[in-house]
Amino acid sequence: MEQDIKIENVVASTEFEGRIPLDRIAIELENTEYEPEQFPGLVYRLKEPKAAALLFSSGKVVCTGTKSPEQAKEAVMKIIDELEETDVYIDNEPEIEVQNIVASSNIGENLNLNRIAFDLVGTEYEPEQFPGLVYSLDDPKVAFLLFSSGEIVCTGGRTVDDVENGIEKLKGNLQEIDAISG
Repeated sequence: MEQDIKIENVVASTEFEGRIPLDRIAIELENTEYEPEQFPGLVYRLKEPKAAALLFSSGKVVCTGTKSPEQAKEAVMKIIDELEETDVYIDNEPEIEVQNIVASSNIGENLNLNRIAFDLVGTEYEPEQFPGLVYSLDDPKVAFLLFSSGEIVCTGGRTVDDVENGIEKLKGNLQEIDAISG
């Protein structure tokens, strides 16, 4: 199997102490969208690292779109710096928690999804509805989308290790049922 794993998206969250004045931030910072009648959060887009963050007046922040946990942390720290330029000061050193990593890879050979659905526990496959098979693991707690082309998408991991270990376990499980060669 190709060990070419590409992180597509990292979702991380944190909480700033105190309330955030979203009205003022929407006026003072570029690249924001704030329509409180439709959604209670402010969307703030960063160019570098490329990310989008949802800021809530409660201090909760959700950052998405980065390609690594390190970039997610970098994005949050940049948001803090930019908020301080608008005289909004964050008193705490926020604890940034990765909620989800989405990664893609390729098994390197075609997959017989009907066989996998029949032989592996934890699968959902309805080809009339969607061409991919969903396969869930408990340890690490990740889920996969498998396609007959060998393409896979892994989601649910909170660390890069979760993703790597999940893909290794997937590969082993597929080899056990002879769905791929060793």
